[in-house]
Amino acid sequence: MTTTTANHHLSPAFPGRAPWGTANKLRAWQEGAMGKYIQEQPRDFLAVATPGAGKTTFALTLASWLLHHHVVQQVTVVAPTEHLKKQWAEAAARIGIKLDPEYSAGPLGREYHGVAVTYAGVGVRPMLHRNRCEQRKTLVILDEIHHAGDSKSWGEACLEAFEPATRRLALTGTPFRSDTNPIPFVTYEEGNDGIRRSAADYTYGYGNALNDGVVRPVIFLSYSGNMRWRTKAGDELEARLGEPMTKDAISQAWRTALDPRGDWMPNVLRAADRRLTEVRKSIPDAGALVIASDQDSARAYAKLLREITGEGPTVVLSDDSGASQRIDDFSAGDSRWMVAVRMVSEGVDVPRLAVGVYATTISTPLFFAQAVGRFVRSRRRGETASVFLPTIPMLLGFANEMEVERDHVLDKPKKEGEEDPYAESEKESAEAEKQRDEKDADTGEQDMLPFEALESDAVFDRVLYNSAEFGMQAHPGSEEEQDYLGIPGLLEPEQVQLLLQKRQARQIAHSRRKPDAEADLLEVPAERRPVVTHKELLELRKQLNSLVGAYAHQSGKPHGVIHTELRRTCGGPPSAEATAGQLNERIKKVREWATRMK
Repeated sequence: MTTTTANHHLSPAFPGRAPWGTANKLRAWQEGAMGKYIQEQPRDFLAVATPGAGKTTFALTLASWLLHHHVVQQVTVVAPTEHLKKQWAEAAARIGIKLDPEYSAGPLGREYHGVAVTYAGVGVRPMLHRNRCEQRKTLVILDEIHHAGDSKSWGEACLEAFEPATRRLALTGTPFRSDTNPIPFVTYEEGNDGIRRSAADYTYGYGNALNDGVVRPVIFLSYSGNMRWRTKAGDELEARLGEPMTKDAISQAWRTALDPRGDWMPNVLRAADRRLTEVRKSIPDAGALVIASDQDSARAYAKLLREITGEGPTVVLSDDSGASQRIDDFSAGDSRWMVAVRMVSEGVDVPRLAVGVYATTISTPLFFAQAVGRFVRSRRRGETASVFLPTIPMLLGFANEMEVERDHVLDKPKKEGEEDPYAESEKESAEAEKQRDEKDADTGEQDMLPFEALESDAVFDRVLYNSAEFGMQAHPGSEEEQDYLGIPGLLEPEQVQLLLQKRQARQIAHSRRKPDAEADLLEVPAERRPVVTHKELLELRKQLNSLVGAYAHQSGKPHGVIHTELRRTCGGPPSAEATAGQLNERIKKVREWATRMK
């Protein structure tokens, strides 16, 4: 096999020329990672880089260098999906490394430098790949390595198949698994707290990539609104997205919002399409993606988008060859919208996606990061990404933690009574997604629902950017909402922050000029309207009860009398049903009473 000839035909757009020392277009982090690898020459190397940073470029540059210097004789790429293994083969072909994405068994054609396979494929025939590694010096590239922990059998198969490999390069772009399954070929180091965490050899996070102009800044536009649904017991409940409520109520309100028969989804899709129109003024081929929970919802959202835009969107329902082709066609075209159920996993590369609607109830940090990762890939400096969300505390928390880097943690401590926000495993979310996407699940699922969505409306709530919140609530279609939807699509990160601050100041000033009778929405700036989690609400009630207890001891009045006086003075329902704002008002009032008695 010859590798040097292949390396002479590298595309000028691809920085991975061999020998590597001649490359002059690698990004700084890719050069840094390459430099560290070449200096240390490790057998195993774990690179953690944010989606859109160029992990594929780094890996293929390294593969080219190792082939050129005869450190290895062949390459095996292991990817999560069929679509991604083909994507890897296409990227490798552009620099003269020929990978066979259809390989199943037997000797490899002489024209190929290696193969591209899936984790599932390795799970089926680990010994086939072990034999290939034993016969020739092999570089194994494990793309999104956390998938090797999707099942015990996959992890064991990877260990069995690639234990003899000469070199192993593990890549990941999203937070590691929320379960504690060890990931093959990843090193774990014990910290001072006795907990073992994954140790990356090179890390390039979203914050660094944003500063370098490698990824787009993400503007999250959050929508609240009143939801009404009927429980299995026949009770009708109503709640506003973002208000403190139980976990079950949040789930039911969330699913009510995503029901295509209500008003929330049509209004949010309309707003997202207006945002897309604004972005396309400066990025003419910008596209948008709706991430749906199931097939029925995806088809219904597609119908709504056709009514809104007059153009039928691309619909991708499952991970099959036809879906792959539809994604490729959409990526190469300039149509406006795509609706997908299961094809937004990490690595699906559609660089022109600039607007997204998160219309799924999957709530793991891994899936959220993967989904947002579809929109952050920057093609030129100044492009922005916009993602529309329901006002769900967990999602807003993930959005505010975009720049937080996480490692895979083993031996997680579990404090009694403490809820771990990352405790839901990716296996559960993947299983839920699979069930929702199966055709026969579509027919009987409605009968098993613990509730029935009755009614929903949408209210523009706030904008989240760079861990800060902007905006005041506004009706869909209003001038106030348009102020935020109309932000230019080409802006530097610091310009985004400045513009959002100006828009909020203008909105507050405009609100103050309106008569009280017209202020039919909660006219409070976003930073004064933090979404309160159920846990935080319990803390407020505990604090109030503690203060009431102290005041009861001081005044000699019974607890119940004090609570009644607080309700009469401050207004609102009993403490168990009061909002965070009402509880804070009572806390302030009881402190005021206690101060007067001193």
